[in-house]
Amino acid sequence: MTALAQALPAAFYDRPVLDVSRDLIGCVVSCGGSAGVIVETEAYHHSEPACHAFVGLTPRTGVLFGPPGRAYVYRSYGIHACLNAVSEREGVGAAVLIRALEPISGIEPMRERRGLERLESLCSGPGKLTQALGITLDHNGSSLSKGPVLISEPPPSWREFSVTAGPRVGITKAAELPWRFCIAGNRFLSRPAR
Repeated sequence: MTALAQALPAAFYDRPVLDVSRDLIGCVVSCGGSAGVIVETEAYHHSEPACHAFVGLTPRTGVLFGPPGRAYVYRSYGIHACLNAVSEREGVGAAVLIRALEPISGIEPMRERRGLERLESLCSGPGKLTQALGITLDHNGSSLSKGPVLISEPPPSWREFSVTAGPRVGITKAAELPWRFCIAGNRFLSRPAR
């Protein structure tokens, strides 16, 4: 199913990060023979203190300021890799954190990588989904249009759904911004929509 889907072009990401974050809902992330539909995202922009790019251009944040359509993969709490889609024009530090997926293919490899059986637990968080798909820090800076991590257009069966916006989760700075987007009522979210 996902092999035939068209990968989103770099131009898709060359827009305001809030638009990209909302529009990624329903798209498909694939890597390592597994794939899932994006059901939850969060937007980050260098103008607000929760974004890694807020500190400016550093060796760590360089990818965030680079061309749109690249993967920004970082380690969270020294444990989990987190996948982000770099957005906006080059020179602007902005990205969309992929927070949760609904698994659609390659589910057995996901279960092996995660050591879990329960479908709802495989990709219901940013660290969970990278582990399930085999996404690592080695993917940092790679093209989301050419792979190995690909983000593709939504499958035909995922064209109609309701997207809600609310505060981001798991952060203390700029937590009030309504920059978290998710499919209302989806059972694969990292946390219920507020």
